[in-house]
Formats: sequence, C-alpha cells, structure tokens
Amino acid sequence: MALTLEQCWHRVPGGTAVAAIGLAKALADVEGLTPIGVTAWHRQLPPPPWQPPIATVSLPLPRAALYEAWHAVRWPPVERATGPVDVVHATSLIVPATSAPLVVTVHDLAFLDDPSRLTARGHRFMRRGLDLARRHAAVVVCSSEDTLRACIAAGFPKYLLRVVPLGTDAEPASLGAIADAKARFGLRRPYIAWVGTFEPRKNVAGLLTAFAIVAQRDRDLELVLIGPSGWGPQLSALAEGMDPEVRARVRALGFLPDAQRNAVLAGASAFCYPSTREGFGLPVLEAMVQGTPVVTSRGTSTEEVIGDAGVVIDPGQPEEIANALSRVVRDDDLADELTRAGRARAAEMTWARCAERMVEVYRGVAAGSRR
Repeated sequence: MALTLEQCWHRVPGGTAVAAIGLAKALADVEGLTPIGVTAWHRQLPPPPWQPPIATVSLPLPRAALYEAWHAVRWPPVERATGPVDVVHATSLIVPATSAPLVVTVHDLAFLDDPSRLTARGHRFMRRGLDLARRHAAVVVCSSEDTLRACIAAGFPKYLLRVVPLGTDAEPASLGAIADAKARFGLRRPYIAWVGTFEPRKNVAGLLTAFAIVAQRDRDLELVLIGPSGWGPQLSALAEGMDPEVRARVRALGFLPDAQRNAVLAGASAFCYPSTREGFGLPVLEAMVQGTPVVTSRGTSTEEVIGDAGVVIDPGQPEEIANALSRVVRDDDLADELTRAGRARAAEMTWARCAERMVEVYRGVAAGSRR
C-alpha cells in the first residue's frame, strides 16, 4: 500500500506530518504489509525530525505543481511512481490521483469555520480536496469523533466515515533528561507548559491572559511556550500590554527536538492546551505520557483525548483557565491523580494501535474492490 508523505517537506510540517510519520513507522512493523511513501520531486530530504521512516518514491513534479495537478486534472497517478498498489492512503486533504481504492484522512475542517486561516486560493484548493474525498474515497478516516461530526456537517455520508484516533510512541523522560533540559533552558522556577504552532485557533492569547491572572497569585511561576511560528499574531504582538514583570516570566523556546520537548513537558507543573479547535491534539497525549497534569478545552477533540484524565475548561474564559491552573499547581493530590490517570490513558493510545486499526480499514477497502 502507498501513503502520501509530502507534508514532511512543508515549511511548517505540523501535526499532520507528525501523524503521517508516526503511522508510517508503525505500519512498517506490521507483518505482511509493505508501505511505501509518495512525495513530490525534491532535491534532498527534509531535516531529520521530519524524514520519512519508510522508503519513498517521488512523482516528477514539484509540490505546488503536483498538488494543483492532482486536484485540477487528477494526474499523475500515484502508481506512476509506485507501480500497482492495493490501497492508496491520502494522509491529508491533498487527494492524490489513483486507480486503486482510496482512503483519505481528515484531521480537522477548521478552515470551514474560519476562512481567514487560508488565502482565497488556499480555501478553494481545500474545498476541492473535500469534494474529491466525498467523490473518490472508499473510506474517510477521522482522527476524532469531533472531526467525524464536522465531516457529516460538511456533507459526508456517515457510512463512509471511520474514527481512528492517533497515537504516540514517546517514553517518559528520565530524571536526568529533565534536569538537563531545565539547565539547558534556564528553567529554575516551576512552570506551566504549552506546545504547538502559533496560530489563532491555538488560543495563545487566551492562555497569556489566564497566565497573567495566575501569575498574580503565584509570583514564582513561569509559562513556557514550545513550538514554531505559524501564522497570525505571534508572541510579541500577543504579549503587548502585559505587565512587564509577568511578560518576563513568559519563555518561548521555539521548536524543540522530540527528546528535549518531552523532557521540558515532563518537568512542568501543568500542561495547558486551550485550543478552540483541534482534529485530535497530539500535544495533550504527549503531555499525558510524561505524567504532566493537563488542562484543556471542553467540547473539543482534546476532551476526547484526555477522557477523565484531565481538567477541562471553556477556552473562551481566561478566568476559568486560570482557576483550573491554580488548582492543579497548588493541589498536590489532584496533580498526582491526574498524573496516574493520564499515563494510564496514554498507554491505550499508541501508534501501534492506530496502525492496527488502519490496517483493518485497508484490508476492508482492498477486499471490497475485489468483489
């Protein structure tokens, strides 16, 4: 079977690349399955964190031309690079041309709710991807029940949809790794952590407002932000008007390799993820692996991820976010309970389990095509 891995080369690969890489790596361990990645034409591999974990083949067009050709004229087919395959898996809403049965993953449809996330051209392109998925996919895989509901609202028939949660293969950071990370980044105070790409739906503005409230109650607490710049207002703009003393306690570490990110997460007193919309919310799962108590948004996919193993808040209410963070930071018994529950919950959500469910989808689709 073949799966698209072009997002590994995107300027900001983001969660879709993390998900595609995690799935591809787990699929390579499935007996009897030989996954192959499909990409556009490139002169070189992406940086090490984003290099595909399986063999890849490329089609004879650069990314922009390939994406447009797939969506506009349905050419070139995946099989031009791979040869015959049983199934093609589009790991995002960039829908490839193929004569094989097609599986499409939809992580989220946030662009429908907020058209400003994309240019007018980009919005038309993604809507074209939605249309192609509706017309050509044998199965559409959703990362969460929340995304499944969004797909139904967008016109997908329910029988076409399957929910396959994402996973993680992260291990808890060692005490030594945590100490090294704290020393490397000068983290000498207790801190709240956040991980993500800076963009409006991540609600960093709401988190900063909540932290300003918490910081007045606990003057030894810091906020640590991990992740690359994306689009929309960045930290310098979002922090305008903050009290200078509080602003000095907001630390932006940028993108970190997995081991460093996990160690910083593990050393945090709490992890706050008040996003207004997510397809799944991998950082929440990664924080639970590290035993870090999670505060996240009510009524979103991240509430599905934590189950009963975290504290949920209204992401539009900074005071509510602040109160939840204060509870977690101050109540050792609550923090210990969330640590135990979070690790137990995370143990159920692995890439191996995700791959197992995906293989069931592939086999069902392939069998259906042979009837």
